[in-house]
Amino acid sequence: MNDISLLADGRAAPWFVGWGTLALINAGLAQGKNRSGLLWFLLSLVLGPIATLVLVLMPKARQTLF
Repeated sequence: MNDISLLADGRAAPWFVGWGTLALINAGLAQGKNRSGLLWFLLSLVLGPIATLVLVLMPKARQTLF
């Protein structure tokens, strides 16, 4: 079975929704740790759950004084 037919019949749709939702959650998690939400959103689209694991293990970034 080729990839085009998999997308056409809708069986892959839940994967795209879940992956996109995870990317949004990771963006919020990154912002909570004083990191770039946009950067982590884009990384999460590529890395998925691996980006979540990295974010959870990273310490919170320090805020600058200025």
